Amino acid sequence: MSKLRNSPFSSDFHLISIRGDGRCLFRSIVHGACLRAGTPIPKENVMKELADDLRSKVVNELIKRRSETEWFLEGDFETYISHMKQSHVWGGEPELFMSSHVLRVPIRAYMKDKKSNSIKVIAYYGQEYGKENPISVLYHDYGHYDLLH
Repeated sequence: MSKLRNSPFSSDFHLISIRGDGRCLFRSIVHGACLRAGTPIPKENVMKELADDLRSKVVNELIKRRSETEWFLEGDFETYISHMKQSHVWGGEPELFMSSHVLRVPIRAYMKDKKSNSIKVIAYYGQEYGKENPISVLYHDYGHYDLLH
């Protein structure tokens, strides 16, 4: 775990590195949900299963909310859904948004500002579930997510 300085909020975050296997977004959210709930962090094989389970629930939520989500998905809806069901496919904004609904928790996405070397909020999902203790993920501009705690 490494420490990051978050200048705009003058508080410290710890960066928790997440394995990059196409599940990093889902793994980071599951890990964050465990920390948020105060439950032990699962072993690798269980974490993988939980990440895949979250992916499945997120895909189902996208389908359930098709009328709300179809317009912001890239390309054809059915193709997107079919693609997102595959465990090696990277998640993005739609999956963060749906994860907040599936888990009923707020999720914040951050990105490192290269000029100031600080991190900044780039998106906030699930505000209707509260604003305290959100799951915080760090998006790297090459498609990887880590957890901030």
